[in-house]
Amino acid sequence: MDIKVNHLSHTYEVEVLHDVSLSLGSYSAIALIGQSGSGKSTLIRLMSGLEMPTSGTILMDGLETTNPEYKKQIGFVFQSHSLFPHLTLRNNITLVLEKTRGFSQEKAIEAADYYLDLLHLEDQKHKLPKHVSGGQAQRASIARALSVNPNIIFLDEPTSALDPILTHEVLHAIEELKSLGKQFVFVTHEMAFVKAFADYVVFMHDGMVLEQGPPSILDHPKTSELQNFMDKVK
Repeated sequence: MDIKVNHLSHTYEVEVLHDVSLSLGSYSAIALIGQSGSGKSTLIRLMSGLEMPTSGTILMDGLETTNPEYKKQIGFVFQSHSLFPHLTLRNNITLVLEKTRGFSQEKAIEAADYYLDLLHLEDQKHKLPKHVSGGQAQRASIARALSVNPNIIFLDEPTSALDPILTHEVLHAIEELKSLGKQFVFVTHEMAFVKAFADYVVFMHDGMVLEQGPPSILDHPKTSELQNFMDKVK
């Protein structure tokens, strides 16, 4: 994917991103890392078009994030699964496909079952979210994001609410998806996953990009901030 971020700043009550610029091309899995409050979740929300920046511009594969065509090309997985609690795992997907993509009921069910099977949830599809594990619910959320056939999948700390066993379950499922040819931008504190899955890493601190490069930068930090971060997450 091709990402161009130019002089990006964003303010809530305080400025959380400060004049961020990035120019990235030909990477398929980009990790945004940094301690809590560093601005990485804000950046991923701006890249996905969920929010608009206070100032600056973002182009994703040549498209502005406000472009309706861009919106059709992305999927987003949040920190918690965000499934509709009153719908089965299957119906959480079919509803989206019927209402936002114009699928017939038959085609929506076919697609939902395909992606639920892909995420190893074939025996859970008729259950409500409260009747499956946290890892299964998060995998269903990933299946829902995949069902719209996005080019880019954004993942904002998809395992933050899970215990170590469920974290491994979800991260293993994400690793399996790389073979589909999808592109990923993700936020995580799981450094082993970053090293195994990412082909580019962006380290953020206090709303700025301090280091960037291949995953090998994690083993050879150039700044004290990245060194301190790695010491804490090992």
